[in-house]
Amino acid sequence: MADTSARLKLPYLQPAQAQKHVTHNEAILLLDALVQTGIAAFDADTPPASPEEGAAYDVGGSASGAWAGHAGEVVPENWTVG
Repeated sequence: MADTSARLKLPYLQPAQAQKHVTHNEAILLLDALVQTGIAAFDADTPPASPEEGAAYDVGGSASGAWAGHAGEVVPENWTVG
């Protein structure tokens, strides 16, 4: 069995997994970001200083800072480089 769902790549809970709540909460955050996404800004090149809770941002072609190298991606308000 795969570790994630086929379409949304949501993490599955694994048998005998410790801290299942962490995996479940990660899946909820991903689902929340993907379902009925509200784009706060299109072609944004820098992360906002005060992001709107629950918003997502369309990264522009001249992205800098934490968004450098992620042009054309949609990122949630709590996105960090990981």
